Amino acid sequence: MKLLLLADHEERALWDDWNDATARALSDVDLILSAGDLNADYLEFLVTMLNVPLVYVRGNHDVQYDKKPPEGCVDADGRIVEVVCGKKKAKEAVRILGLGGSMRYKDDAADMYTEKEMSRRIAGLRKAFFRDRLRGKSGFDILLTHAPCKGHGDMEDIAHTGFECFNQLLDKHHPKLHVYGHVHKEYGQIESTMIHESGTKLINASGHFITVI
Repeated sequence: MKLLLLADHEERALWDDWNDATARALSDVDLILSAGDLNADYLEFLVTMLNVPLVYVRGNHDVQYDKKPPEGCVDADGRIVEVVCGKKKAKEAVRILGLGGSMRYKDDAADMYTEKEMSRRIAGLRKAFFRDRLRGKSGFDILLTHAPCKGHGDMEDIAHTGFECFNQLLDKHHPKLHVYGHVHKEYGQIESTMIHESGTKLINASGHFITVI
C-alpha cells in the first residue's frame, strides 16, 4: 500500500503546478494522510485528483477548519478511523488513530495542549479500544499526529517539543507508522525517518513524503 504523507506547507508541484507527469507519478497512491497546518482547499484538490481516501488531523494553525473543513476528507482528530484502501480488487482496511495539535505555548490558542491535556485525550480513547476488542479488532496501524514524540524529531523550544504520551502509545500498541509534522525540515538538520524503540517507523511528513506499508 502506497501512502502520500503531507504536513505544514502546500507544495506548488502538488497544487498550482499540477500536471500530467505529477498525476502519473502519484497514480498508484492508495491513501493520503495529512498531519496538519494545511489549507483545506489543498486537501480537497488532492483528494479529488487522486480519488483515494484522505485522512487528516488538525495542526496548531488550522482554526479555519472550524468554518471550512476539507470536504471529502476524513477527520481522525481525537478518534480511531478505519478506511478501506486499494484500487485493485484486493482492498485493505487501515486503522488510524489521530491526535492533532501541538504543545501549548500560548494560553488562549486553539489546538494546543499541555502534556496532561494530551494524556487526557488519549485516556478518553479507552472505551473505543475496549469496544474494538469486543468486535475482534485491536490497536491501530498508524498513529497520525501533528506534533512528534518527545525526544524523537522534536526540538528544545516549547513550541516544538514533542509529547511523552505519544511514546507511551507507541510502546503499548506498536503501530507500523507514526506520521507527524510541525517540525519543518527547513528548521535545520531534521531527519525524515527514524525507528522508535517500540519498532514503529517515525516519519516527518513536512512538505510531502511517500512511503509504503
